[in-house]
Amino acid sequence: MELSETRYRRPILLVEDNPDDIELTLRAFRKRRILNPVVVLRDGQEALEYLFGTGRYADREPSGVPLVILLDLKLPRVDGLEVLRRIRADERTRMQPVVMLTSSVEEEDLIASYRLGVNSYIRKPVDFEQFVEVVGQIGLYWLLLNEPTPDERI
Repeated sequence: MELSETRYRRPILLVEDNPDDIELTLRAFRKRRILNPVVVLRDGQEALEYLFGTGRYADREPSGVPLVILLDLKLPRVDGLEVLRRIRADERTRMQPVVMLTSSVEEEDLIASYRLGVNSYIRKPVDFEQFVEVVGQIGLYWLLLNEPTPDERI
């Protein structure tokens, strides 16, 4: 299987608790013909369990590397900054691309995200059409333009 084929099969992780934002994101991917599977995780604890193959995902092989994680900042149970902190602290996930996709306009959230090693920080547009456009662009960038690390090419 070629590199390009494997990229289209790798999942995109969407860590989001707002059902409207989940639906808009999925709609944007469909509109842009991004056909990668999208795994929707609704809180930070679930995201960590999925990524590290623990809890309700104990039977999942944690070596399957997502194409990118779209991570909301304000999440129930474990917030996005703590999820990012744990991703960067673990050798298995340290290089995992993470995009903070948030409605927060707080400068301290932006600074904290970059200090913890987020790859990109994007504020969710309020306007529906802009939201669809931004999310579609994110998907296309990580699918077509970004060059993954050698470990991610598997």
